[in-house]
This record gives sequence, structure tokens and C-alpha cells, in this order.
Amino acid sequence: MNELRQLPIPLLSWYRENARALPWRSAPTPYHVWISEIMLQQTRVAAVLDYYRRFLEAAPTVDALADLPTDQLMKLWQGLGYYSRARNLQKAAKQITERHGGVFPNTYEDIRALAGVGDYTAGAVASIAFRLPIPAVDGNVLRVTARVTGDTGDITTTAMKKKVTAALGKVIPLDAPGDFNQALMELGATVCLPNGAPLCEKCPAARLCRAFREGRTGELPVKAAKKARRVEERTVYLLFQGDRVALRRRPERGLLAELWEYPNELADGSDWLSRWGLSAPGLERAGTGKHIFSHIEWHMTALAGELDGPEVPEGWVWADRRELRDTYAVPNAFQSFAQVVADRLGHF
Repeated sequence: MNELRQLPIPLLSWYRENARALPWRSAPTPYHVWISEIMLQQTRVAAVLDYYRRFLEAAPTVDALADLPTDQLMKLWQGLGYYSRARNLQKAAKQITERHGGVFPNTYEDIRALAGVGDYTAGAVASIAFRLPIPAVDGNVLRVTARVTGDTGDITTTAMKKKVTAALGKVIPLDAPGDFNQALMELGATVCLPNGAPLCEKCPAARLCRAFREGRTGELPVKAAKKARRVEERTVYLLFQGDRVALRRRPERGLLAELWEYPNELADGSDWLSRWGLSAPGLERAGTGKHIFSHIEWHMTALAGELDGPEVPEGWVWADRRELRDTYAVPNAFQSFAQVVADRLGHF
């Protein structure tokens, strides 16, 4: 990976002229960098900006995050997806409070030990907030380094990640480790693109890049095909009582843990209303929807109707339009049915 030794100077010069103005870059405190990095996992920058602002208004410090009520935490995260990130943020905040007196830890090892923090996030926080010369290797960085060096290794493997981390550890500038890591991420996000043709004419590493010189940017990086997702056919029940809709909380563990949902089950022919001890004469089909998770694909059909009475099973609640807006976090998996609910309750 000899090309990487020549990369820091042109890359840092490009970054300082072209870096996007982002709120966590203007105030790179450990807490701000950590929150932003967790939010940016599997999520585009544009989608994160408003969430980041609202989150810091509600939880401006580690202590405030540790004390945030669960429902408020989930509501703040609603729509970002991968909700385990939010739960781990709070677990980590409690760890910092209990183990470090509420002061964010300043070593890579202690940051890495926090709930929900992996090698990449620990490297990002350590380098950006504490100026420690530790690489932060994510998908963008793996793609950039694979193209620059012409490496045909599979970037989804642990071995390739370790190889890239070790190589970058030898070239990361001691006086600007955070800028270097962010520059690699920025290059991958805005120039060395994952889908479609990379913008090589704008790349500060073009003259160094083997993939560019050899016409192989479309072949690199090498990435193993993902396994096919399991498809589940589900029936979603939109059950109303006047101006309220029934919600139930999902289990503490597993997919969408502890979030509120419209009751739903596998479409296996069962009479779920009877099994729940409920009656809703005249239940009607109310649309279909699809939602893709990392390993499961839900194909949903909604049935809507008025329940005979207000009694619902334990763990369910009635929510009006204000509570749906302000209190209960219903994940985007059910967004296909939001209009049906809004029309029934009044827009919220």
C-alpha cells in the first residue's frame, strides 16, 4: 500500500478547502462527536442534521442523556432507524456516569469499552476529539483505500479491515489525525462514490490512485454479495376507538425493541382478534406496505376497523393524534399506514 504514504498532504489540503460545514465539526467535543458518529451509522448526513439538533436540545450532556426517559429517547430517534443505537447511547451514557464520573473517557480503550462503540467509532472519537493518531475505518475509508491501492481483497472481511487499519496507522499524521480520518470519510462520501461512477476529476488522490490509472474504478472495491433477506408476510391491525388508535409495545429484545407499533402478526390464517379477546365487526382492508430491514423484508397488509369496546390487552395503549405526534415512537416500518391513521384521527 505504498500509495497511502503519499496521500496525507494532498488529502488534507483538499479537505480543508472542501469539507462540508457540519455542526459537530464546528464544536468537536467528545460528546458531540460521539453522538454524531452513532447517528451517522447507516444514515446519510442530510437525514441526521435535524435529529442531531433536536437530540442535543433534549440531552445536551452525558448526564442528561443518562436520565432521559425511554419513551422520550425513542421519540427523539423516531425515523432514524436501527433503534438499538439509541438504546446503546443511553447505556454508554450511564457507563460514563458510573465509571468515569460523568466525564467522557479520553483513551481509545475506554471509549471502545462503551456500549455500542466499535473500532470505527472509537477511532473517530479518539482522533477527532482527543487528537489521538488512531485510524477510523468505515465503509467509505475501505472503498477509498481499496481504489487508491488497487487492492482486490473483499472489504466485507475482518482481515481486510485489519489490513487497512494497520496500513493507515503507519501514515496518519500525528499533528492532524482527526482531520485525516474525516478527510478520508468525506472523500468517500462526496467524491469516491459507492454507487455510480466516482468523481475522479475532483479527487485529490487521482494521480496516486491505481484504480483510476488502470481503469478499474468500476471493479473496486471487491465486496461479497449479501445473503438474501427473509420475507415475512404480515397483517397489521389498525384498531380505533373514536379518535384513538391502539398501539402495543414491542418486546425488550429483538427487532425494533421497546418501540410502539400497530399490532401485527404473521399472516398465517389465525384469527388474531379472537386470540387477543377483541372484536371489530366490519374490519376492512386498508392498504399494503413493505419495509426492508438488514436481514428481513416485511410485506404488510393492513386491516382497519372500530373496536367494540375500550379494553385492550396488557401492554397496549390508546393514542390520540397528539400522543402519536409527541409521545409514542412508531417506527418508519409502518409509514405506509400513517395516512390511513391520520385520516381517521385527523392530521397530526
